[in-house]
Amino acid sequence: MPNYLDELNEPQREAVLHRDGPLLIVAGAGAGKTRTITYRIFRLIEQGVAPSSILAITFTNKAAAEMRERIEKLLHDKSGESTNPATINMPFTSTFHALGVYILRQSGHAIGLPKFFSILDRDESMSKIKEAIRLAKVDEKRFEPRKMLSAISRQKGSGLSVSEYTSNARDYFSQTVASVWYHYDAILNKEQVLDFDDLLLKTVHLLKNHPDIREHYQKRWQYIHIDEYQDTNSVQYELSQLLIGPANNICVVGDMDQSIYGWRGADFTNLLHFEKDYPEAKVILLEQNYRSTQNILSAARQIIIKNTNRKEKELWTENPQGHPITIFGAQDEREEGQYIINEILRHRKIDPELKLSGFTVLYRTNAQSRALEEAFLKAGLPYKVVGTLKFYDRREIKD
Repeated sequence: MPNYLDELNEPQREAVLHRDGPLLIVAGAGAGKTRTITYRIFRLIEQGVAPSSILAITFTNKAAAEMRERIEKLLHDKSGESTNPATINMPFTSTFHALGVYILRQSGHAIGLPKFFSILDRDESMSKIKEAIRLAKVDEKRFEPRKMLSAISRQKGSGLSVSEYTSNARDYFSQTVASVWYHYDAILNKEQVLDFDDLLLKTVHLLKNHPDIREHYQKRWQYIHIDEYQDTNSVQYELSQLLIGPANNICVVGDMDQSIYGWRGADFTNLLHFEKDYPEAKVILLEQNYRSTQNILSAARQIIIKNTNRKEKELWTENPQGHPITIFGAQDEREEGQYIINEILRHRKIDPELKLSGFTVLYRTNAQSRALEEAFLKAGLPYKVVGTLKFYDRREIKD
């Protein structure tokens, strides 16, 4: 197996070789953070750390699966033997919510949870919230179920229980939310089911109120890694703190410049406060970008440096300077759509080998797709919409 350390730049290598104590990796976009975390975990195993004592938390199932596969490949390349997760000892790699499910299945009996509790999906949660609204005698037209569920979800993400929220509910809206939440909570408790937010909130309450269980998991996972730390909310931050043992072997990776989930309760200041939480923390900046041209990095920097609450860094790349960035100010969405069509046709005229599948159009909200689709239809250019149905394929439009 070639020396994997030779594949890393100096800051990446420094992060991989760091072993004990708190570590903050501020990783800019395209700076190879997944590779760094993966190699760091592999290095710990190489040094004799039991894989089962390593915990790696990511934000999506896809990211967790990718990290797991990379670690398996490294272990396989080293040993030359099969690394079937069913037959070998592997680090525990999961999302926050999957971790909550695991802990509650193993230890939830301490707070009265059956081992095989059910987890509600979004539609099931909406059905329960509508039932709670009826029991609370609240007008569903004035207080939409979706908004009620979102309000409750946000409070759970802040780490509040229904009793804690109710005691501080002063205005009419908060009191209404508290009443609906009380009945919603009662329905869930009666049916012994949890919604998505409960997976974290119940886990935090379990670990806070049962020191023996908390100590068990602290001893089990002695090296903790958390990816996208800038996107953690209050309850995820608290769960992280509860899992860290006395050795403070925690490595967090993130970039406050990439925090985009404030609307769902994410608090990027968790990343800024890491050095206050752990004054002895080692801080490493990953600033070399492998993905973009220098023009893109320079333009992005000129925008982001106006933010005051951030850890200063400057991304750079060995990639070419790249094409200048073009800005087009359209009068309306139709002119915008036509401009995009004209640009695609212009590029294909310059290079007839260019395929339509090589072009991507990004838009902010699904409502914007209609004008763009109409422009493509009018031009006779085939297209595929990702993440939602084509406007004219939606059931309400067909009806």
